[in-house]
Amino acid sequence: MSQWVYGFGDGRAEGRAEMRNLLGGKGANLAEMSNLGLPVPPGFTITTEVCTYYYANGKTYPAELEDQVAKAFAIIEKAVGARFGDAKNPLLVSVRSGARVSMPGMMDTVLNLGLNDETAAGLAAQSGDPRFTYDSYRRFIQMYGNVVLGVDHHHFEELLELHKEDRGVTLDTELGAEDWKALVGAYKAKVEEERGEPFPQDPMVQLWGAISAVFGSWHTPRAVTYRRLHRIPEDWGTAVNVQAMVFGNMGDDCATGVAFTRNPSTGEDEFYGEFLVNAQGEDVVAGIRTPQHLTVKGKTANRSTLPAMEEVMPGVFAELERVREKLEAHYRDMQDIEFTVQKGKLWMLQTRSGKRTAAAALRIAVDMEQKKLIDRRQAVARIDPASLDQLLHPMLDPKAKRNVIARGLPASPGAAAGRAVFSADEAEDRAAKGETVILVRVETSPEDIHGMHAAAGILTTRGGMTSHAAVVARGMGRPCVAGAGDLRIDAKARTMKVRDVVVRDGEMITIDGGTGEVILGEVPTIQPEMSGDFATLMGWADEIRRLGIRANADTPTDARTARRFGAEGIGLCRTEHMFFDGDRIIAMREMIIAENTAGRRAALDKILPMQREDFIELFRIMKGLPVTIRLLDPPLHEFLPHTTAEMEEVAKAAGVDLDTVRHRAAMLKEQNPMLGHRGCRLGISYPEISEMQARAIFEAAAAVQKETGETVEPEVMVPLIAVPREFDILKELIDRVAGEVKAATGVEVSYLVGTMIELPRAVLCAAEIAKTAEFFSYGTNDLTQTTYGLSRDDAASFLQTYERRGILAQDPFISIDVEGVGELVRIGTERGRSTRPDIKLGICGEHGGDPASVRFCHEVGLDYVSCSPYRVPIARLAAAQAALAEAETQAEPSQV
Repeated sequence: MSQWVYGFGDGRAEGRAEMRNLLGGKGANLAEMSNLGLPVPPGFTITTEVCTYYYANGKTYPAELEDQVAKAFAIIEKAVGARFGDAKNPLLVSVRSGARVSMPGMMDTVLNLGLNDETAAGLAAQSGDPRFTYDSYRRFIQMYGNVVLGVDHHHFEELLELHKEDRGVTLDTELGAEDWKALVGAYKAKVEEERGEPFPQDPMVQLWGAISAVFGSWHTPRAVTYRRLHRIPEDWGTAVNVQAMVFGNMGDDCATGVAFTRNPSTGEDEFYGEFLVNAQGEDVVAGIRTPQHLTVKGKTANRSTLPAMEEVMPGVFAELERVREKLEAHYRDMQDIEFTVQKGKLWMLQTRSGKRTAAAALRIAVDMEQKKLIDRRQAVARIDPASLDQLLHPMLDPKAKRNVIARGLPASPGAAAGRAVFSADEAEDRAAKGETVILVRVETSPEDIHGMHAAAGILTTRGGMTSHAAVVARGMGRPCVAGAGDLRIDAKARTMKVRDVVVRDGEMITIDGGTGEVILGEVPTIQPEMSGDFATLMGWADEIRRLGIRANADTPTDARTARRFGAEGIGLCRTEHMFFDGDRIIAMREMIIAENTAGRRAALDKILPMQREDFIELFRIMKGLPVTIRLLDPPLHEFLPHTTAEMEEVAKAAGVDLDTVRHRAAMLKEQNPMLGHRGCRLGISYPEISEMQARAIFEAAAAVQKETGETVEPEVMVPLIAVPREFDILKELIDRVAGEVKAATGVEVSYLVGTMIELPRAVLCAAEIAKTAEFFSYGTNDLTQTTYGLSRDDAASFLQTYERRGILAQDPFISIDVEGVGELVRIGTERGRSTRPDIKLGICGEHGGDPASVRFCHEVGLDYVSCSPYRVPIARLAAAQAALAEAETQAEPSQV
């Protein structure tokens, strides 16, 4: 018989940390804390396999599950000394989700389960505190009503606010037992009104309703969106954790809180967190009440006037400090913990690896390596490569003027300027149109996940450093200012007010997640410094990786940025981007409309010196590193003018009439230019174009070698080869021009001639092409287009539907399609090396900056990847992690 249920707590556990896939992250860590002897309320975990079974069998459960749950309940009852559903001595439980990986705020939770009219009366008599009891009961009805029965939470909030108005109070804590009792009745009536049936009184009905709701929450839109954004497989499922309740809302010697063993924003080795006296856990993360800081240092740093736990509960704080040290030493990583204090006793409810900013992750990894908690390989493996994107973009210029209109908590570092929007849907819509937006909310909820992802930054008026907005923003790398309480938001009017300043929908604001400032207008930015912990960890990564990392760079600015971020050369210089400046575009258009070779050569003679200067600058910046230059790729009609005024300008420069220009433009227009007269086909039709470009390359290389004495390494790339003979013709031309430049300058330039593999036919003919080609660079953008028959410019309209329906696991233009496009890369690599074992192989599509694609490139044996300059550090780290994963896989058989 399968074991579907695993118990924990009361000094024992059937599971352990290594069983994360079965027990989920929360269940595995509750078991591990129990095994460590920490005070964990007893409970049990229903495994992720039940979730899989539930969805595979028409939302039904295994036959043995009910009996195993009953036996697990008996163990809890014995440990606690209370019975589930007992009218005089009731056991109450929480029902929480627990996926393999943390999904903060995405899944559902129910607290205080087991309360009904009878057990509430019994608990009130037993505890002697009817206020606490009926506060807990109304919370349960609201939570259960929303999560399980589908009654929107705003119905309950409205009833609460109306009651407080009637009583003339503003805070929940000002309400007494009779108030909560009255609200319990109102809440139950609202549920019956909305549902057409009374609120369930049977605790076992409540339990199975909550369990089914938690499993059901795996497929809510917010959870599906979160899984898609974080590439979490659907078939992983979630576990369910049922645990005896401990209460932080029984009086002033009770509390609840969330803490991090280190500062999740900076990585500083300091206890960091918040708590609330006389509250339950949801109060802290929901941002309904202003939380207090754990430490005096935290209180002072955030200019809070509320006392710290260190001051009001020094004994509990000291015990929590010991737990902090024990957990971090055991897990050897920063932990995110949840706790409750009931009548002065500390209870641990959760620990997990804490979400952190990229800067904090680097600092923690480097610090732990220096303290010998982990080694360098572990430090490198621990950092999410994609998270480095947070560090590689501009920050606010400290010298710039700032019209600060409000301050909140610096919840997630970084800075962003954008147009203020007041709903998640609007954020997503406007971002899709290319606008940069800041999502402004009173508080965020899990339903806002799509807007938070679309926004450049997040601003809330409620919530603390551990609120939903703060945690999710840090995980996404979005700047966030939370708890800016001076702001007054009117979501219906779409305005934000502070004193006499009104910010309307669409107006520009700036937020600084490092200082908590909210600024009117747009503030200039400066480039970040790549030093300190970043440089240290990148150095460790470079020692480990095998793959070379180059950058796609077409301009001197791109090339300098690439070098600053550690690029080892240029893997793709797109020469067509050099032709669109003022004088150049006129000469280029003059060349295109020329009716014969002589006319084209005359125009190309004007372009040659400009192109040569471009290459000279790139070679100087790269200082002897390889530079791969792609010959002209796009169809010629893309360079032609569309307006009459521009056509007249070209006609004048070329000495022809306007009709000639119009006629030439019409002749060059193609129905499907992506599959038309472009790439090497241009060089075959108009060899003078390729001659000019080759001459510019070799003359520039010779000039820089003379000037610097350093060897220059140009790699000339022929695009869009389908037939080996295409490459051979153009290679002969390139070699001839190289010889002519050598004879004229007396400088011998070492160079390679290779091709861009972007068509399936080129892959299949790779062995033949490699007889003369000295390198292959897989153009995975076009290879994906030609393999799928998709246009990446148009496919976005339906690719999300394909992902949502499980036809595609992910957008193949973002991460390489290993089964299809990846298999072509494997074939091309094997066939190319069969003819030329030392052929140089790389990729230069945007996949070169995607960590999963980098790992594939390492596995298939490529020599380098090339990506945009700002993704170079991401690729460096991903390449190191790929090497570590390979070493771990190779070591496994010997360890068995």
